[in-house]
Amino acid sequence: MTTQIAMIGFGEAASAFVSGWALDDPARITAFDVKSTMPAQMAAMAAKQAGLGVTGAPDLAQALADADLVFCLITADRAAEAAEAAAASGALKPGALWLDGNSCAPETKRQAAIAITGAGAHYIDMAIMAPVHPKKHLVPIKLAAAKADAAAVALASLGMQPEVVGDQVGDASTIKMLRSVMIKGLEALVAECFLSARRAGVEQQVIASLEASDPDIAWRTRGAYNIERMVVHGARRAAEMREVAKTVAGLGLSPGLSQATAAWQDIVAATHADPGDDDLIGRLDRVLARL
Repeated sequence: MTTQIAMIGFGEAASAFVSGWALDDPARITAFDVKSTMPAQMAAMAAKQAGLGVTGAPDLAQALADADLVFCLITADRAAEAAEAAAASGALKPGALWLDGNSCAPETKRQAAIAITGAGAHYIDMAIMAPVHPKKHLVPIKLAAAKADAAAVALASLGMQPEVVGDQVGDASTIKMLRSVMIKGLEALVAECFLSARRAGVEQQVIASLEASDPDIAWRTRGAYNIERMVVHGARRAAEMREVAKTVAGLGLSPGLSQATAAWQDIVAATHADPGDDDLIGRLDRVLARL
């Protein structure tokens, strides 16, 4: 059982994992949120995980001290920076496993891996393949790296269910990135289609036509869910989609749709609309009122 765990970033994914783990003493989790401007703010957040031994760290080095297992769960645009800062801190334990669960392009993860391995730790490409709620620590996870098998054993000891998909950094993230072309792209299509239809006053006819063409898709339910995801998590999804575009371009293909998806994610997130009840038309109206 891993006795020292560091959480770099303590947002939705990290808190979901921790709340799902059943840890025995002396397991200890130290958390540091790079977005927190005050250590006390981080400590207050960690304190909510009562009985799980989570403590807030005032800086990155103290969060990393003696950690055998480090989860980096921030945002795609900060992942390489976090890895480089951790390496530069001198606090990474030799042989520690650095699990990069951020939604980054393979190139970005390989850049982060250089820093981590240079500091004597082991970098693990970790791809979280679905929303962390409601499954929490049981969300599907793919791992890739030279030490991926060792990471899988460590995660299994926490009750998680990882799948090793390769021994090269990038093997897991490529799967995640290319899946996101479809998943986040559908969200952007829903936004452009349904927001435009609502503003034009023809949303009922458009939805009816979609239901007739594709009756297996619950368009109203799917649309309401997609808009909620974009309102609440659009900024993070936009950062991910810019990494997706980098992945597609690296394969010698046009990343135009991924770039457009990133733009729509940013647009909807910037409204800061209240998602409100699980109602498509209500959500469309609240977003439109702020565009």
